[in-house]
Amino acid sequence: MPESAPYINLTDPELYSHGDPFAQWRRLRADDPVHWHQPGELPGFWSLTRYHDIRTAYRDAETFSSAQGILLRPAGHGADPGGGRTLALTDAPRHKQLRGLVDGWFAVRSVRALEAEMKDIAQGVVDKALEGGSCDFVADVAARVPLYVICKMMGVPEPDWEYLYDLTSQAFAAGDPATRRFAHLNILGYFETLQADKAKDPGDDLVSILATAEVDGERLSPDDVILNCDNLLVGGTENTRIAAAGGMLAFLEHPGQWRAVRDGPELLPSAVEEVLRWTSTATHIMRTAVRPAQIHGQRIEEGDKVVFWLPSANRDETVFDDPDVFDVRRTPNRHLSLGFGEHFCLGSMLAKVELRLLYGMLLSRGVHIELDGEPKLLDSIVVNGPETLPVRMKAA
Repeated sequence: MPESAPYINLTDPELYSHGDPFAQWRRLRADDPVHWHQPGELPGFWSLTRYHDIRTAYRDAETFSSAQGILLRPAGHGADPGGGRTLALTDAPRHKQLRGLVDGWFAVRSVRALEAEMKDIAQGVVDKALEGGSCDFVADVAARVPLYVICKMMGVPEPDWEYLYDLTSQAFAAGDPATRRFAHLNILGYFETLQADKAKDPGDDLVSILATAEVDGERLSPDDVILNCDNLLVGGTENTRIAAAGGMLAFLEHPGQWRAVRDGPELLPSAVEEVLRWTSTATHIMRTAVRPAQIHGQRIEEGDKVVFWLPSANRDETVFDDPDVFDVRRTPNRHLSLGFGEHFCLGSMLAKVELRLLYGMLLSRGVHIELDGEPKLLDSIVVNGPETLPVRMKAA
């Protein structure tokens, strides 16, 4: 890059909570789309920031592997324990086999069959938030709807939903790493017990399917079941939580867009797609090259880490008109927030329906929402959006 170029460091968590990562991504898209980050606390890695480069790399799963981890981890932390064992961290053919076990639960027909129950869950959450008048939209609304829905799908008894809510709140929160690790261990411990119960007495739920499933004629090991339960819980809650809250923040900052959807409910589907593009909740996804490759003439060696910066792809000016404008009427809107290729988000339809039901309920009931303090953004290079969003909510 030119000597006058600003210092690029996409690995500083404070860049996402107090800085402007989009300025760095714009510079990289223009001048250095395959950028090498020197090793430090994190291992060295290549950054991809352009939409078409990321989309192409997503599609080339034979070169860019998921099995060695999909998130940057500090040097010396070793391999991800789920590598080669969970839906998110496997390559073909194992990925397809695991996905095939649960795919039907996330298909359009299955999600639509759950809509009435999902609507009841969302209504209960919103009613409770309205009782207090003021709330944290992240913790009190956006976190609870997807968690309760995925718990129901996984066969978690309803009395345990709040217990898992408390654990996931601790596991996903910023702050003390030891507290997060302890909470995550408790989540794994919970699923250790649940999968054992479901293996003995299976029901009609996702954990029962995993606990009794066979792949290549062999039952999944208890550890593999537990890791995949954890994978489903995290995948079914964290990004939807942040998208719901980040979308609400976008509507509060652009009230004309909220009024447009209120006055034209037919805009809800395109509004949800724009929320997903705008929030781009997964800040990065990583792959490992398993054979040499070239992108824009830059040679990537076998074993190199390659990071896809999804918010950058979703603001690529060569793909999206006025990418820095939040526009609920945007079409087409082929964002990459949910991935692409064989690792396209398993729960994409579920997440979209949850967002549509939540926003639709707030709009149809005429709920008035306004900020009740300063939002706090996550101090993270992994997920992108509000950590807290204090609001006042009042029913019409």
